[in-house]
Amino acid sequence: MSKALVIVESPAKTKTLKNFLGPNFDVQASLGHVRDLPKSTLGVNIEDGFRPRYVVIRERKEIIKKLREAAKKAETVYLASDPDREGEAIAWHLCELLKLRNPRRLRFNEITKSAVLQGLANPDDIDLNLVNAQQARRVLDRLVGYMLSPLLWRKVKRNLSAGRVQSVAVRLICDREREIQSFVPEEYWTITATLTPRPRKQPFDAKLVQRNGDKIKIANDKEAQSILKELEGAEYVVKSLKKSQKRRNPAAPFITSTMQQEASRKLGFTAKRTMLVAQQLYEGVELGAEGAVGLITYMRTDSTRVASEAQAEARQYIEANFGEQYVPAAARQVSRKGAQDAHEAIRPTSVYREPDSIKGYLTSDQYKLYRLIWQRFVASQMSAALFDVVTADIEAKGFIFRAAGSTVRFPGFMRVYTEGKDDTAELADEEKPPLPQMHEGEVLDLIKLLPEQHFTEPPPRYTEATLVKALEEKGIGRPSTYAQIISTIQERKYVQLVDKRFVPTELGFIVTDQLVKHFPEIMDVKFTAGMESKLDKVEEGALDWVQLLSEFYGPFERDVQAALENMEMVKIAPKETDEICPSCGRKLVIRESRFGQFLGCSGYPECKFTKPLNNSIKVKCPVCGEGEIIERRSRKGRVFYGCSRYPDCNFVSWDKPTDKRCPVCGGLLGERRVRNRLIGYRCTNQGCGYETRAVEMEGDASPESDGVVEGDGSGSGRGADVVADAGAYETFEQEVSRAVS
Repeated sequence: MSKALVIVESPAKTKTLKNFLGPNFDVQASLGHVRDLPKSTLGVNIEDGFRPRYVVIRERKEIIKKLREAAKKAETVYLASDPDREGEAIAWHLCELLKLRNPRRLRFNEITKSAVLQGLANPDDIDLNLVNAQQARRVLDRLVGYMLSPLLWRKVKRNLSAGRVQSVAVRLICDREREIQSFVPEEYWTITATLTPRPRKQPFDAKLVQRNGDKIKIANDKEAQSILKELEGAEYVVKSLKKSQKRRNPAAPFITSTMQQEASRKLGFTAKRTMLVAQQLYEGVELGAEGAVGLITYMRTDSTRVASEAQAEARQYIEANFGEQYVPAAARQVSRKGAQDAHEAIRPTSVYREPDSIKGYLTSDQYKLYRLIWQRFVASQMSAALFDVVTADIEAKGFIFRAAGSTVRFPGFMRVYTEGKDDTAELADEEKPPLPQMHEGEVLDLIKLLPEQHFTEPPPRYTEATLVKALEEKGIGRPSTYAQIISTIQERKYVQLVDKRFVPTELGFIVTDQLVKHFPEIMDVKFTAGMESKLDKVEEGALDWVQLLSEFYGPFERDVQAALENMEMVKIAPKETDEICPSCGRKLVIRESRFGQFLGCSGYPECKFTKPLNNSIKVKCPVCGEGEIIERRSRKGRVFYGCSRYPDCNFVSWDKPTDKRCPVCGGLLGERRVRNRLIGYRCTNQGCGYETRAVEMEGDASPESDGVVEGDGSGSGRGADVVADAGAYETFEQEVSRAVS
């Protein structure tokens, strides 16, 4: 009897699904995308309805051959790629390549036995609306990336990139920095009284807020000193005590963006790291005798919806472990405006898998993130926290000082979890420490009266958490793309992290200014958000994807043509160093060539002294043992690694050498990466051939195209922008000219 074939995206899922499905199912992985747009050409026939020309990804040819053979033997083929646009596109590409006649689309929101079997009992067809939405995004990003990037190479600097979403993200950071630079601080003063009831010593602070019934504003030291003089010898009397009860509901369970924000605040994880670990938790972890099981639901979602079964399980768990008073009268279901609602919120697949009970099976990162997801979900289904808040107004010679404090009446969800705050967030009244017992008319002792000078502050620079929040609020990109957007704009040297906050580089400012000037629509936040809404309409079947592209391309083509003719050349001054030229005594500067960065004399062309930039990766050369491995660039701009003693030593490697040793020949192992994601190691000794997969990979591989497909850090090529490969500069430049002529 022939087996049914189930095709998933990643090897980790094959292990988990085999554990559930048994011997009658052959489970194989496609390693993510299997087809993509071709290298070195636009790959989109604009005249023929923007028809994309797909080619098999080079690294997937053997996999496709293997899947074809398996599909021929199978009675039924189930396409079980991820349940989103990209997953739907992967299923469609597999169907086309394998020439499947009646494939069944298998969808599940969590990789647990019950969810997989339920999906298997209710297979569906491929949703072409989702496929078309993914194709529309892919073509949009290819058009923008492949037509703007060569323009920047010609007018600004080689090897630059532009993207439909990444460039707008950089603009946000540049705009914020200019707000900071142009900000003019205003001086203001506060006066705080430290008081205590008599005769007890229970000091608390009260802030001056009113004078003779009017809100007070102290502009300078002179005004502050005048008030202090008026308050000399004043009696501080409790004028009023206002008591209230405040109720605070728990935060909703995680969606992709809030998970990234909270992991940044509480764990110090980058968005990319968060998504990589979440992918591992979703795809399955070996739990001893239980076998491989997915620990969380699908991690690319913008919905806070929770399945009723999961709610019932959570309520049962909460009552058993905390008591019935911690279970709200009705199950909590938070709706979120604008959510696609295709998937549930991110939650544990079972609340009974407590983090500490499975800690021994998880890596440190997996445990930390799983614990955060588990706590957030359990808390989201618990009763509200209740606070007794007291606000005291203290009068002194017509001035009113105000203090607030609270005590917890009932902790509710706070027994499990409270949401983190961004650095600039102020404490709410219910978060302040309790005030001492007082009564109206009581006279208080003054301990000290402190005037303080302040200056208004500019808006803060973005952290990863606040940038993700801004992208989400403004509708730029989608939750699944935030991680790769943030990663890409750093890799392209448009922004850098300084004290965990984003600061634009000079290059970031220059590129942003040029794009805003010549492509105002592409760089407009509202336009970018509107395009996301249109892509959603394509997914819903309410908008034709070719129509969307046609409406976009006409104005864009005209802007490209105008920019080719009118964009001015920009010269970026090389960065000066403290090193002195040994030939002429002037300072050395960092210059760039097609082979990478080097040090050169600032007196060029009069002085032509150059020397290599110390860009060692701190690994000794395995051939000569004397030089260090440094990063270099090929004629086409591709990064490779070579010995610093070249030409005396000619060791080179495309893979970045590590200090790990090959078990076969003893040579250095080099990192194999696909779109900056570690997928394995390969011996740098070309005569050896040893290679192995990375343990942490166990996930999807990115599409291998010569455009960088933006994703969420999971390596599955979840797509936003596409940027061109530097090696094909002349080809693209010619193609752009042809496209707009």
